[in-house]
Amino acid sequence: QVQLVESGGGLVQAGGSLRLSCTASGITFSIYAMGWFRQAPGKEREFVAASSWNGDHTYYADSVMGRFTISRDNAKSTVYLQMNSLKPEDTAVYYCAADPDYRDYRRSPQRISYWGKGILVTVSS
Repeated sequence: QVQLVESGGGLVQAGGSLRLSCTASGITFSIYAMGWFRQAPGKEREFVAASSWNGDHTYYADSVMGRFTISRDNAKSTVYLQMNSLKPEDTAVYYCAADPDYRDYRRSPQRISYWGKGILVTVSS
């Protein structure tokens, strides 16, 4: 079965950095667009970043543009999210996502095929 396993979350002070990783199994990773969403307490899940199958195209939410970078290593079936200049409002559970259609990341979380279980990122002020 498909598994997306996130790692790298934790507690960090405002202004700090974290790198999230997500390793996939059960899918042909190299043909999937990969992405990240997040969900803060009491809020809906929101898009953060996405990468096309080969990493040539990336897409970011306005709130993280210039601070977060998505990248992928198809040989390792792993996608990364480098998060710099973290703010308290970045505190959320971060979810790895896999979908064969890169355009789905612009549409709705409901269109995403596979999800990880999520990992908590807490940014203290």
